[in-house]
Amino acid sequence: MQFASKQSGLTTWALVFLITGAVDSIRNLPATALFGSSLIFFFIFSAIVFLIPVALVSAELSANYPENGGVYHWVGQAFGEKIGFFTVWLQWINTMVWFPTILSFIVSTAAYYLDPALAQNKIYLVGSILFIFWVMTLLNFKGIQASTRLANTCAILGVFIPMILIILLSLIWLIKGNPIQIELTMSAILPPFHSVSSWISLTAIMTAFLGIELSTVHINDVYQPQSTFPKAMFISVAVILVTMIMGSLAIAFVLPKDDINLVAGVMQAFTAFFASYHIAWIMPIITLMLLIGSIGNMTSWIISPARGLLQAAQEGYLPKKLMKQNDKGVATNLLIAQAVAVSVMCLVFTCMPSVNGSYWLLSALSTQLYVLMYVLMFAAAIVLKTKHPTTKTQTFRIPYGRIGHFIVCCLGLLGCGITLFVGFIPPEGISVGTPLHYELFFCGGLLAMMLPVGLFYMYKNNVALAMSEV
Repeated sequence: MQFASKQSGLTTWALVFLITGAVDSIRNLPATALFGSSLIFFFIFSAIVFLIPVALVSAELSANYPENGGVYHWVGQAFGEKIGFFTVWLQWINTMVWFPTILSFIVSTAAYYLDPALAQNKIYLVGSILFIFWVMTLLNFKGIQASTRLANTCAILGVFIPMILIILLSLIWLIKGNPIQIELTMSAILPPFHSVSSWISLTAIMTAFLGIELSTVHINDVYQPQSTFPKAMFISVAVILVTMIMGSLAIAFVLPKDDINLVAGVMQAFTAFFASYHIAWIMPIITLMLLIGSIGNMTSWIISPARGLLQAAQEGYLPKKLMKQNDKGVATNLLIAQAVAVSVMCLVFTCMPSVNGSYWLLSALSTQLYVLMYVLMFAAAIVLKTKHPTTKTQTFRIPYGRIGHFIVCCLGLLGCGITLFVGFIPPEGISVGTPLHYELFFCGGLLAMMLPVGLFYMYKNNVALAMSEV
């Protein structure tokens, strides 16, 4: 398998590994497994109205603006610098909400080495989350190259291998004729479309697809991108869909819906499989691999979003102290401020009636913030297409010119709109308190995450005014 061509540039399979490595995550499987057979429909639907549009649009934007990539530059070109800052803020602050969910997965997985009951203990979860995140933050002071090497190694050991294993275990389960907890019939796969609550599945599935746009930063390093990138994207989408669908079904096969824990569901499924096949001795090994994979995934996300925010900070939106970098090029003060914000978010666990409820609320809140960013990205793509028509020398173009571009953007906006709407609906079967309690937390969380942008606008205006008076 060749990863670089003789003519120089990334090959199709090199891109496939980059794309799937950024998106595929075994951590998201329990949340999607909750929806049983209907998850098959929602995964395919989400790919059409979200996964594919995000990949195509971000690829074309990267090709048009290779000198300064990312949503800050793209949206800023279309709507102005302030909206660009708001967009990159959404991209960054969403990770502040997301970190407690992956950290809770890590510490609940680690609990299987000690006592599985600890996965439901909030004091253990919060304490361990804070300790691990601060340690990983300090490790990222060593720079982006060190964190990238760690993340890539961890992805192979702790993401790809366990994902393949859980799918193989479920296939063996079916072949042996073991009973499954869901129905694989057409009526079960197709949800009741008239029921708004059934569309809540989109929140969990959209969460599993976030980040597909990150792969397009490599567009200018691809050999024959006009043919290579579409093929790689097609293969990647197929791989992501198959692994996420099969992995989610694997959990749904062996665990009753009411028993699935959003934090520890993967470990529950592996435990059930290994017990049935009398190979429980493998459990410590798979536990360690899952820990490695999650830590590696988290490592890259600690430093990367902060670097994106730093780009906007250099335009004067943040205090200069936060932009201070060490000899490795790391904005250490910004990472410390980020760690403080994550620590505050972890306290949400103590305000919710259940671990599942806390996990769902944070995942839904993170998804809403990220999807808002995608809305601005799709809108910017439409505006920029009007301002700057595609040129023949562009390295990647959405097929069928402006019409194809407009259709893809509208599909993406449709998917984002549905996700934003259903995100406000409390999930069934998960304890999140009363509907009023859920809405207050959800709406209050969104406002709390977005309001600081106004303060940064005021900060930049005040600094500009002070400099003009000098």
